[in-house]
Amino acid sequence: MSHTLPTLLSLALLLAGCAKSAAPTDAAGSEDAPSEAVDNEAEAAAAPSADAEPTPTGDDPATQVAALPFGPFTVYPGFHATTRIEHGDTTIWLDPWSKAPWEDAPKADVVLITDVHFDHLDEEAIAKVATDATVFIAPQSVADKRAEAGQAVQHVLANGASVEVAGITITAVPMYNHTRGPEPGTLFHDPGRGNGYILQSGETRIYFAGDTACTDEMKALTDIDAAFIPMNLPYTMPPEEAAACVAAFKPAIAVPYHYAGSDLEVFTKALAGVDGVSVQRGRYYPGGLPW
Repeated sequence: MSHTLPTLLSLALLLAGCAKSAAPTDAAGSEDAPSEAVDNEAEAAAAPSADAEPTPTGDDPATQVAALPFGPFTVYPGFHATTRIEHGDTTIWLDPWSKAPWEDAPKADVVLITDVHFDHLDEEAIAKVATDATVFIAPQSVADKRAEAGQAVQHVLANGASVEVAGITITAVPMYNHTRGPEPGTLFHDPGRGNGYILQSGETRIYFAGDTACTDEMKALTDIDAAFIPMNLPYTMPPEEAAACVAAFKPAIAVPYHYAGSDLEVFTKALAGVDGVSVQRGRYYPGGLPW
């Protein structure tokens, strides 16, 4: 099985071109990164090309692992946010995206969707792993979009709600931006629209934050064994902010994901002196192999 990514040079040229075009502002008026509106009618015109595959900056493949065991869960990094979670005989897919390598991918008993953006809600990728028996868990915004396509979501979770599936308690955690957006007064991720998720089996709790800034709800989390934290601008947060958030709620293990364009050394070094927290790197780029 093989999976070919664009060269770093091509990516650098792409990002450089985007950076010159526009930049969103935060509360202080600073420029963070290329501006992109990726929701509703603006999505097709302003979103990054589906052919442009994100690549991290300064990441060493030798530091990455293809499987991350956490108690009864084994987590297989896929690509960007795409993640497979195994729990006994249950296979869970989080945010399947077409850019992941799908050859020989196991079918999904459960699919978790965090948001409506194309790198999280991708019906083409979903079709590769879903069966008639697959159970979908998602926020209302995703359920509405799936309904437009004639597809169902069996469990619609608002922020803070929980459901038990296959012996796993799944709880929706708020994910949103405070200030970052395509233009002043508009956010990339509005409060209440998307879900991060905590998966709990027995005493083990693993957390996938989704596309989010460092929120009060994240900082208030407790007893998290492993936290998967996004850190790419402009949509989520820089590594420094991500590290500060992790230091606030102190999961036993912090795993960067959805980190295209970020320097993970900044994140790792910022957490080096935080007691009780270690950093592990999953093979999210160029993709977790094998499935």
